[in-house]
Amino acid sequence: MRSHHDMGGLPAGPVKRTEHDYALWEKRVDALMMLLSSPQRQLLKVDELRRNIEALGPQAYDAMGYYERWMHAICQTLIQRGVITIDELGRKMEEVAAARRGAP
Repeated sequence: MRSHHDMGGLPAGPVKRTEHDYALWEKRVDALMMLLSSPQRQLLKVDELRRNIEALGPQAYDAMGYYERWMHAICQTLIQRGVITIDELGRKMEEVAAARRGAP
């Protein structure tokens, strides 16, 4: 039985072989993953990243982009390892949202 993310061998149309400029936040997600998975830190392994991406439900998986799935998986892994708590993540997300709104 296939999971919703397993598209291997299914018809999906032609692959567009074009490069695009990455948004700053996408570059930051990539850098974050490299830092967390470095031999010095070892806070993230590719298997954990993949497991947490594949654990997304079909609606979330399809609604998210590539780096959004990575960010979800990074957060989930750090929570699972006890590096951060859900409360800490929520507070930081609210802090960032408030700063974007211009709130004190």
